[in-house]
Amino acid sequence: MRVKEVLDIILATKVIAVIRMSDTRKLARVVEAIKRGGVRAIEITMTTPSAVEIIAEMAAEKPAGTLVGAGTVLDGQTAERVIRAGADFVVSPVTNVDVITICKRNDTFVAPGAFTPNEILAAWEKGADVVKVFPATSVGPKYFRDLRGPLPQVRLMPTGGVNIENAREFIRSGACCVAIGTALLDKEAIAAEDWDGLTDKTKALLESLP
Repeated sequence: MRVKEVLDIILATKVIAVIRMSDTRKLARVVEAIKRGGVRAIEITMTTPSAVEIIAEMAAEKPAGTLVGAGTVLDGQTAERVIRAGADFVVSPVTNVDVITICKRNDTFVAPGAFTPNEILAAWEKGADVVKVFPATSVGPKYFRDLRGPLPQVRLMPTGGVNIENAREFIRSGACCVAIGTALLDKEAIAAEDWDGLTDKTKALLESLP
């Protein structure tokens, strides 16, 4: 899927669900539960066992309008692998120029990580489609409001510390979307196989956003 199509979906739904699981046996059920709740962008982190193979399988079976992406991509070689596997988007906690270059070459959405204003602007100027601000828990929504003044052109996505309670405030403060992991993918609900609970939580998150 081309960058513009991916960007349109992410900006419309405003949420990327980040899946970072060591036990992948329940992963398919987790993904299905949050998809039923309305989330259309699923990020599988490279810290998940067999992440590339999972991305390939999900990409082959995903319904129209659903995005499967790769997270925690730290180098160009990994970016190449996940794109070949079918990843619609690539996310990193850092700004690696090789990752951005390879994504651009393949018309793949890329969200490199940055933190300070200098790093954020540098990532944007190198070609980021969205800049992942990480760790957002260290600064909170006010930081995004402050950044919008001097950097109104930069699309920002908080990651780390985003939860059901503060996602709305991040969006209202200038973030174009949020990436949310453990706060949405409740470990107790997963352990109890409470898939309806995960779906309800996902719906509540989306309904809370402006």
